[in-house]
Amino acid sequence: MNILSKLVSLLITITLLFSCSSQHMNSKQSAAITAKNIIGNPKYQAICYGGFREKTRDIEPTIAQLKEDLKILSAMNIKVLRTYNVHNKEVSNLLVAIRQLKKEDSNFEMYVMLGAWIDCKNAWTALPPIHNVESDRNAIEIAEAVRLSNEYPDIIKIIAVGNEAMVKWAASYYVEPAIILKWVNHLQNLKKENKLSKDIWVTTSDNFASWGGGDKEYHVEDLNQLIKAVDYISMHTYPMHDTHYHPVFWGVLDTENHLSEKQKIDAAMLRARDYAINQYLSVSNYMRSLGVDKPIAIGETGWSSLSSELYGNLGSKATDEYKSAVFYELMRKWSDKEKISLFYFEAFDEQWKDSGNPRGSENHFGLINLQGQVKYALWELVDKGIFKNLTRDGKPITKTYNGDEKALWQDVKTPSRLNIN
Repeated sequence: MNILSKLVSLLITITLLFSCSSQHMNSKQSAAITAKNIIGNPKYQAICYGGFREKTRDIEPTIAQLKEDLKILSAMNIKVLRTYNVHNKEVSNLLVAIRQLKKEDSNFEMYVMLGAWIDCKNAWTALPPIHNVESDRNAIEIAEAVRLSNEYPDIIKIIAVGNEAMVKWAASYYVEPAIILKWVNHLQNLKKENKLSKDIWVTTSDNFASWGGGDKEYHVEDLNQLIKAVDYISMHTYPMHDTHYHPVFWGVLDTENHLSEKQKIDAAMLRARDYAINQYLSVSNYMRSLGVDKPIAIGETGWSSLSSELYGNLGSKATDEYKSAVFYELMRKWSDKEKISLFYFEAFDEQWKDSGNPRGSENHFGLINLQGQVKYALWELVDKGIFKNLTRDGKPITKTYNGDEKALWQDVKTPSRLNIN
């Protein structure tokens, strides 16, 4: 019995040492991966993430819920998540959840592009916004982003200063480029002072026009200096919105009238993809006109699956699960081929975004809905058993429409005639 006890004790010790060694190796390997390895590398598939389930962000997802989401995304081969602010516990809890999963499974791998929210003075108040003066909250956001980045260097690889914080249609909160430039320079200086990892990349994530790819009103010296200051450009493109606001690509050509309804839609979706590519190229051209050559990622693009507003069946007829799936596949294939990082918007539906309108398009950009059902874009992954034994809020991962493609097509409408002058 004495010998047996010693053998059991030895086996337990070896197991513990192996476990600790695996965790140590996992941490070292994660630390060795930097933004330079991630951006432009198709191995590191990226997605925009919010884990809120309810109609208000006052009810935050638990760590257990976040871990469920992380397991689902990892099964989809997602390795990089983009977040948006640090004023909710969701993000700090997400980092805790990632670290716990890494301890539980030495093969688990997930990194974060950490967003710090930036506002102008009087944003979201009854007072007129002052766009060339910033909110006092900005300094708190940046300080917390730095603290988290230093606490989780194996997870946080990028800091994004603001989200669509310069585009002028964000009238309630946008800031002038000088304010973004100030904070980007601040973070770059912290890197030089060894107060922030030199390997963290710093950017801001904004509409293509804000990066110089659109109207000349954005072509100001502070933007030019910002382009030179960031480690890479993170731009947004949303053809779905422009099926209403600028539908130069959207609809059925006269030469396509002989096609089937599916073929007409597929042709329109190819034009939507090309529209997004052209916006990407417009940013690239502006950057190069300044003598700058650095990576450009797509920080956001997506296609809602439902809309009661301008993009729905009474509007541009753009939103349904088929078109959403086609856009997802087209953009992933193109960006992977060109080695362009694509942070697809978004992983899960979130109903707080338009809480007063359940059918509002902002609530339905997710690839997975609030019932734990994957939309058409991911049906094939269910067939492959990718989500076997995984749940969201205790529900198994299943297909929308109960997997009935004919039922799905009942909700798919062909766009109207496209007039090209």
